[in-house]
Amino acid sequence: MYERRQAFCVMNRNKRGITLDLSRPQGLALAKRLVAGADVVVDNYSVNVLPKLGLGYDVLRRLNPRLVMLSMSAFGANSLYRDCRAYGSTLEQGSGLPIVVGNPDGPPVMSHVAFGDAVGGLNGCAAVLVALIHARNTGRGQFIDVAQIECMMPFAAPWITFQSIGGMPLPKYGTRHPQFVPYGSFRCSGEDSWVMLAAIDEKMWQRLAMVIGRPDWAIDVSLQSAEARRCIEDEIERAIEAWTITRDADQAMSKLQAGRIAAGVARQPTDLLTDPHLRSRAFLQEVERAFIGLHPQPSMPIRDGSGPVAIRTAAPTLGEHNNEILSGLLGLSCAEIAQLASEGIIGTSMLSDGS
Repeated sequence: MYERRQAFCVMNRNKRGITLDLSRPQGLALAKRLVAGADVVVDNYSVNVLPKLGLGYDVLRRLNPRLVMLSMSAFGANSLYRDCRAYGSTLEQGSGLPIVVGNPDGPPVMSHVAFGDAVGGLNGCAAVLVALIHARNTGRGQFIDVAQIECMMPFAAPWITFQSIGGMPLPKYGTRHPQFVPYGSFRCSGEDSWVMLAAIDEKMWQRLAMVIGRPDWAIDVSLQSAEARRCIEDEIERAIEAWTITRDADQAMSKLQAGRIAAGVARQPTDLLTDPHLRSRAFLQEVERAFIGLHPQPSMPIRDGSGPVAIRTAAPTLGEHNNEILSGLLGLSCAEIAQLASEGIIGTSMLSDGS
């Protein structure tokens, strides 16, 4: 079931995958042989897992002095909380982000996006790239200890900075914005249908006022600044929603964009498959994969030309490249690979006991 999940398919494409039982001497020896020729080792286990297996950096760097090793535990190897296990939602709570998210008078709110996982990965990627440059220039690798919770801190930085300077917490804005008025999501006709919009300057505010049928606001000089509009933000939002609620979300977006107003539909995930903006940019690519067949996947968010970066191969199934890696990189014979499979050192399916 894991191999069918969209998240797995997207996150592991362009990769090859093998299985090794690292608790067995043969599996551990093969892992060390692979590390000896590797550029990077990445793990996001808790801090003691790889050292207990005999794959800590002190061991691996003797096998490969150029190796860059990235450890992405929840709280870091030198933290008081180093032995705590965590998910992305745990990290979000620990970072303090829920305290600054939500409505002004409401309780702490979880985003439920598990930012810690993705943001930790982005920080780790940047650190690895710098370390690879260092290894290329010096011939020496590095151990990178990324505490995923520290990667969450920039989310709360404005509130931390503001309170450090003035002693009072920065207000919470909910779905509003500290600089732009109006800003937010507004209900449209139909079930759970929304359009997001923003007036980022005076001219856009005036155009928005005209579109929603309030020309008096457009010419009112007392409403030129966002600070002035903040005083009647509730009234402005009611007027916008009175206009959007009578329209389909796509109709509302098209009308707003035609008036040069920043706007977009808050789409359901399945609706992204037919989103005209994404289709016009060839954002989705068709990928053929075992168990699933042909299915669409989002392309890379970066481009090095007019078109998207190609998805070279689908995500691997469990142990799909055992033979290719063990024979091609390590030179094992077919008989040796078959022996490993018979002993359960490698495999292509989950064991009946779930291990």
